[in-house]
Amino acid sequence: MGNALVDLEYQLSVAELAALGVEKGLMTLLDATQRHDLVQRLHGHTTRRTGGGSAANTVVALTQLGGQAHYTCRVADDENGHFYAQDLERLGVQAQLQTADPAHAHTGTCLVLVTPDAERTMCTYLGATALLDEGAVNAQAIAHSAVYYMEGYLAASPTGCAAALQGRALAVQSGVALALTLSDINMLRFCRQGIDAMWGEGVDYLFCNEAEALEATGQNQLDAALARLAPRARTLCVTRGAAGSVVLQNGQRHDVPAPRITPVDSNGAGDMFAGAFLYAITHGASAERAASLGNLTAAAVVAQHGNRLPTSLLIELRRQWAGDLSVN
Repeated sequence: MGNALVDLEYQLSVAELAALGVEKGLMTLLDATQRHDLVQRLHGHTTRRTGGGSAANTVVALTQLGGQAHYTCRVADDENGHFYAQDLERLGVQAQLQTADPAHAHTGTCLVLVTPDAERTMCTYLGATALLDEGAVNAQAIAHSAVYYMEGYLAASPTGCAAALQGRALAVQSGVALALTLSDINMLRFCRQGIDAMWGEGVDYLFCNEAEALEATGQNQLDAALARLAPRARTLCVTRGAAGSVVLQNGQRHDVPAPRITPVDSNGAGDMFAGAFLYAITHGASAERAASLGNLTAAAVVAQHGNRLPTSLLIELRRQWAGDLSVN
């Protein structure tokens, strides 16, 4: 369960990004007026439009790799909403889409600002997705799932967070594994109560990057952060960019290397890692092997512009991974 956002990606210089006055590398929430003003300031830059939303990117990746996923979200009955629904259908994702009246809220959009150092800065207008509520929860889909995945960004919406918590309760009742992504440092800084509610007493799978791990625990060293996080997740996955990822499971730590690539755009890397990891783990792989697929696919995303990969490329990466037994 997560936000439904249409991504509009722009390539900017560091100086151009600084002139916009947004915090580099993080996600900033915008209201409708702020979004309009920012789009006006970006006029003249080329843009590419894709389906987005963190958890949506994750379930799309899982589906492209050969898994089955159901996505709960909210769009408006507008052009972007139609584009979003058709995109999920094209990619094979089953979806429970609440629809809002565009007179009250437009489909959410995320302006993704990519600088030459491959860093992505996100400026998000939630729009209709902020109105996601408990009416969107599909109890049957949750009960028939292996994993219930919650997007930390939902903590920014009171009704979205409530929907995530209702789904969490249903998953627990049905014995479905719980997964949570911490999503962004700013979610931890400004929406911590919602994150903690979704986290609860613990989850089966926790996904975050190194900076989020440090922010979540108040530590300044990764080892100390891992020690704090480990009791709250049966399996903990911390991504570290070019350094790969760290997986902790049942007291065992695995440092899994990432392929060497020339970074172009980090947008969607963490989402891809989670999707590939969940695909692998639900198809019998160990956590270490699942992380190796996560690293492989995330590296491919970072090596190109855009938050998703063609299905054909993901299938080829899956084939390469299946034949690589260097990681047990």
